[in-house]
Amino acid sequence: MNYIETHAHIYSTKFDSDRDQIIQDIRDAGIERVYMPNVDVETIAAMLACEEKYPGLCIPMMGLHPCDVKEDFREQLAIMEDWLNKRQFAAVGEIGLDLYWDKTFFEQQKEALKTQINWAKERYLPIVLHCRDSMDETIAIVKEEHDGKLKGIFHCFTGNLEQAKQIIDMGFLLGIGGVATFKNGGLDQVIPKVSIENLVLETDAPYLAPVPYRGKRNSPAYLPIIAEKIGDYLQISKEEVALKTRENALNLFREIGS
Repeated sequence: MNYIETHAHIYSTKFDSDRDQIIQDIRDAGIERVYMPNVDVETIAAMLACEEKYPGLCIPMMGLHPCDVKEDFREQLAIMEDWLNKRQFAAVGEIGLDLYWDKTFFEQQKEALKTQINWAKERYLPIVLHCRDSMDETIAIVKEEHDGKLKGIFHCFTGNLEQAKQIIDMGFLLGIGGVATFKNGGLDQVIPKVSIENLVLETDAPYLAPVPYRGKRNSPAYLPIIAEKIGDYLQISKEEVALKTRENALNLFREIGS
C-alpha cells in the first residue's frame, strides 16, 4: 500500500535528533509522499532542507500559519510571496484562522488569510487551511473568496456534519488525522456519513498522535492507523482507504505530478 501524508511538519526541531530514522520508518510504513506545510519565515530554511535531503518524499508548501500572524505579518507575507514567485510549491499553506490560543490579531489573521487565498487563485494552487476554534469563520471567508476554481484541504477537520457538508459543497477535502482515533473526538458522527472521495489522510506530526500513541510525538509512519480507523467508520478496507485518499491527494496537488 502507498499512502500520501498531506500534512506533517517533518522539518520540526522535534525531529532533529533522529530525522533519518523517522524518514526510514515513514518509507517502511508505505508512505509515498509527505506534504510539508510552512509555519513562518523562520521555518522556510528547515523545510527546504528536508526537501533537498529527501527528494521526492518531502514536498513543501508556502504560507503563514495564523498563530504566527503578529505585528510583522505583512513583512512575513512579502518574503513568502517572493518565494512563491521564485519556485514551485505544492500549495499555499498552512493558512487560516485560530481562535484557540490568542484572539489579539484576529483581524490581521483574516487579512492574511484573504491575501494568501488570492495568491493561490493567481497561481492555480490549492490551499491548506488551519481552522482551530474557527471553523464557521474560515468557511465564511472561503465562501466569500471562492472563484469556482479554488480547492484545498480543511486540515485537521474536527467539525460537525453540517460544516463538513459545506466544505464538501465548496469542492474542498477534509483532512483526517489522529483525532479520528480519539474516543470523544466527534468524528464518529461525521466520517460514516461522508464519502471516501472527500477525505485525505494526515498526521500533523509531530502533533496529535493517534491512539495508542496519543500524548507522544506523532509521525507520518502512523498514517496506517488512521486509515484503518477511517475504514472501520466507512466499512471499507484499509487498502481502499489508502488507494482512494492517495488518488484524492495527488489529484489536488497535481502541479507536482504523480
